[in-house]
Amino acid sequence: MTGQGAAWAEAFLEMMAVERAAAKNTLSAYTRDLTDASGFLAGRGRDLSSASAEDVEAYFVDLGARGLSPATAARRRASVRQFYRFVLGEGWRGDDPSRRVEAPRKGRSLPKVLSRAEMDRLIAAAAAKDGAQGLRLACMVELAYASGLRISELTGLTLAALARDPAYLIVKGKGGKERLAPLNGAAREGVKAYLEIRPKFLPNGDKANPWLFPSRGKAGRLTPRRFAQLLDEAAADAGIDPSRVSPHVLRHAFATHLLEGGADLRVVQKLLGHADIATTQIYTHVAGERLREVMASKHPLSRKR
Repeated sequence: MTGQGAAWAEAFLEMMAVERAAAKNTLSAYTRDLTDASGFLAGRGRDLSSASAEDVEAYFVDLGARGLSPATAARRRASVRQFYRFVLGEGWRGDDPSRRVEAPRKGRSLPKVLSRAEMDRLIAAAAAKDGAQGLRLACMVELAYASGLRISELTGLTLAALARDPAYLIVKGKGGKERLAPLNGAAREGVKAYLEIRPKFLPNGDKANPWLFPSRGKAGRLTPRRFAQLLDEAAADAGIDPSRVSPHVLRHAFATHLLEGGADLRVVQKLLGHADIATTQIYTHVAGERLREVMASKHPLSRKR
């Protein structure tokens, strides 16, 4: 960015840092977004200070044409709008060129979900890995699928949480809120088998290591990234496209399969630790789509004759 537009952008970022106490990552995102807008405007012989409403509208249209994710495009539009509200408030311009442009509605993509048969294959593939590695991975997949744990919650479990074969876990989720996470028989059996070989993963025989899934890495426990890598390998072994599998997909499968089995939406909300039931309701659409597929493919009157 150059010229007056760059100076205005610098003042805007300073205001966000000082008055709004914006985080470093937030400021970096604003910088990238305004730099992107400035680059587009430069191609039209304009900058952020001289852009017209037509220029801003063309930029917003260009964001949609680039194939950016809806979230990225929406964030860049929001950054430009917030920048011009600041400029207008400072009296540097007498108009807001972004005001007349309506932002498109941001669609919400449905979560990826594995079928029950695919989950069975994934667990079997994890358990089939050699020795201790297989027992650990199978245990982690069973726990995530049985309880709907977030990856941070799963890798953050302590040995004390499962040492006494509990029927449920007390999990500390987002915002420090605690919730009960149930354990089915398969998950408890998986934990029992894993605990017998857990010492193999202790760094330098560190018996005081508190983590359920210890590691020899700097963190002293298995990282979310490493678990995701192991999950990709198990998916490939199970004949499932690894791009469809991630630690969070196990949580999606937990919720969707519960709703398909007739669980109450409020119960699923509590099990997932969602503060707002609207977040949980997206799974009703996934379950509904799957039920329609079953009806279309399995019901005798729906089959092509």
